[in-house]
Amino acid sequence: MERLELIATTTFGLEAVVKRELIDLGFEVLRTEDGKVTFATDASGLVRANLWLRAADRVLLKVGEFRAVTFDELFDQTQGLDWGQYLPADACFPVNGKSVKSILFSISDSQAIVKKAIVESLKKRYDISWFPEAGAEYTIQVSLLNDIATITIDTSGVALHKRGYRIRPVAAPLKETLAAAMILLSYWRKDRILYDVFCGSGTIVIEAAMIGRNIAPGLKRDFAARHWPWIGEAVWQTEIEKAEQAIDRDSPIRMVASDLDPASIEAARQNAEAAGVGDCITFTCQDFRDVDYHDEYGILIANPPYGERLTENVDLKSLYEDLRPIVRKLPTWSIYILTSYEGFTNLFNRKPDRERKLYNGNIEVRYYQYYGPRPPREASK
Repeated sequence: MERLELIATTTFGLEAVVKRELIDLGFEVLRTEDGKVTFATDASGLVRANLWLRAADRVLLKVGEFRAVTFDELFDQTQGLDWGQYLPADACFPVNGKSVKSILFSISDSQAIVKKAIVESLKKRYDISWFPEAGAEYTIQVSLLNDIATITIDTSGVALHKRGYRIRPVAAPLKETLAAAMILLSYWRKDRILYDVFCGSGTIVIEAAMIGRNIAPGLKRDFAARHWPWIGEAVWQTEIEKAEQAIDRDSPIRMVASDLDPASIEAARQNAEAAGVGDCITFTCQDFRDVDYHDEYGILIANPPYGERLTENVDLKSLYEDLRPIVRKLPTWSIYILTSYEGFTNLFNRKPDRERKLYNGNIEVRYYQYYGPRPPREASK
């Protein structure tokens, strides 16, 4: 079990971000496809990926991949995989499934076939006929795409955007994984001030501060694979200790986060404290029009209201029209806006340097990037 093949899943549009994360973490990337990046590592790398990946949704352990156009083929090839090296006799192994453009289109039937095949494989391994499934959870997924079956085990458990710091949520918050990706796609660095003037529960600035402090996003949560005997607690403890030692507790980090809603600001403060970055962020309850944008070469990264929810009583046309003159007075700043509002560029009256299509949950959004000049010391490097 020296070499493992893992799949980091991600939302559409963030594959390149996750690939770069994996390379920076020292992993061997094998393939990048829609919604996933496949990489090779060992058991300690499985732990490290779960602890450190910021923009990925889950880390899946790939058990096998093969062509299957009949249920007999699906059963036989699933049974032929070495399940005993991963699943103990008391493993709880629910099976999920999905099928896209495949002859085996019945998801429920495919799940049942895979479950039965795994049971038959484990019967031979452990010489028993009944499995209590009272132990650790190993969620199996059979994914059928163009008649190719990929069989995986979910190592993450709860999705990776659940960092563990969100004590006080607000309605329809920005996903932590998307917020982290927005930072990683920007020119922000920890020596530049960052503003978010529509901060909600603080996700953007908290994720940025965690990046600046080099805090592994998975340090405050549990994972399915932490309870798997074949990995062992010692491997987890080693990687957790390395992550804790890597935290930068000394660099000065400056951020300003504001919102009109007092409840959101209070939630953001509590979330920032829970994440260990409360000292990096100044929270204010005020309108974006009243914020003092006094720094030179600042960064503004924001997720303004979209008008997608009935609870949003916002005049979006006025909001974006009023944001335009503020940005014009900041010629040395870099501006990043995430929105689904189709008329944004017309109201903003400025063509972005780059526009990316992303997804905030099920909402298709655009990430508009406006690059300001580099600070003099950066330009001279």
